Amino acid sequence: MNGLGPLGMLDAMREPRQLAPEIMDYYLKGQEDGRLRSGHPRLEFWRTQDVLRRLLPAVPARILDVGGASGVHAEWLAAAGHRVELIDPVPAHVEQASALPGVIARVGDARHLDAPDASADVVLLLGPLYHLTERADRVRALTEARRVTRPGGLVVAATIARWAAVHDMILKGRYVEEPVRRVADESARTGVLRGAADTGFTTAYFHDPAEVLAEFADAGLPGAERYALEGVFALYAEEWLDDPERRALLLDVARRTENEPALLGFGHMLTVARVR
Repeated sequence: MNGLGPLGMLDAMREPRQLAPEIMDYYLKGQEDGRLRSGHPRLEFWRTQDVLRRLLPAVPARILDVGGASGVHAEWLAAAGHRVELIDPVPAHVEQASALPGVIARVGDARHLDAPDASADVVLLLGPLYHLTERADRVRALTEARRVTRPGGLVVAATIARWAAVHDMILKGRYVEEPVRRVADESARTGVLRGAADTGFTTAYFHDPAEVLAEFADAGLPGAERYALEGVFALYAEEWLDDPERRALLLDVARRTENEPALLGFGHMLTVARVR
């Protein structure tokens, strides 16, 4: 027995916790700020921006960007006129985001948001669910997001597809390496990426599209909608992104197919719920 009464146990559950050391070490390398700004990940960035621009309330909405890293999305949201507060567990990210015009940033944990009830118009979780490998932690983060979002506001969460590591390693030509293949295959089987240094990432959770809806529902967010970001274009050659004409065609098709159930299992997905 730990000697905690019911209130003490609740407080202990809500105490912010540190990232696992290997996750913190990965982000302390400082690579996250540039990840969405070049190469193939640009598609994820453009598609996230496209979906959010269509769903967000009118300017100036109060947006809580939880797990917003160095502020890649907070930057354009603030430039558009929204009031953006970024919360991230990595102090180096918070320092970077604090330098962005119009962005307030502080250290915090998605599972324990230091924010009043119903105080935000939108809560974005564009990273936290990637690294919460326990379902209870993911539901807790979503529950916290719902708590601080006003009725009628939006909770938006990004997830990575279950087979993402396998597809990515094939795309990069590394799936032929036995240690890499073993780690990627295990992540597709269990959803948990461990020993991830072989793949160039870190410990993470990869969702099956159907389970995201169940996690939202268990957090008091029923009726969520899902949007494929890259869709099958996660597997396409990068040169399509470098040619403005072909890029426009690709983005148009990605938008038109973003709700196709068969295409939700590639790359990244946004799940969006309106708080009741």
